[in-house]
Amino acid sequence: MHESGENYLETILMLKERKGSVRSIDIARELNFSKPSVSRAMGILRESGYIIMEPSGEIHLTDSGKAKAGEIYRRHCLLTIFLKEVARVPERMAEENACRMEHILDQEVVEGISRFMEERESFSSTSDAGRTLSEEDS
Repeated sequence: MHESGENYLETILMLKERKGSVRSIDIARELNFSKPSVSRAMGILRESGYIIMEPSGEIHLTDSGKAKAGEIYRRHCLLTIFLKEVARVPERMAEENACRMEHILDQEVVEGISRFMEERESFSSTSDAGRTLSEEDS
């Protein structure tokens, strides 16, 4: 899937969570794209099995669409946090760069960043005695 298709799926997911329902006009406004561009993209996503369009115009993600959109959104969130906390860049810059990076990084790189962030979190929650906080509660 191309970056543009991934952006559309992620936008549909985010709008659905924020608004409850999604129509082409909502996507056009969110992305600042023309309605014809969005209509063409929705046709491609529908043909690919990622969305269903109701006669009323409401757009729903299929199971494969939800899975793909969720994967993209998780990448976006991981990269945004990584850039804010590790690279120490401002939030807006982290968001904008994560949006570009999420589409080009190999899965192995994303998994490596995820492991790094998990290890970093685990390290930061370790007590002076070398036991994790969850072990201390036991």
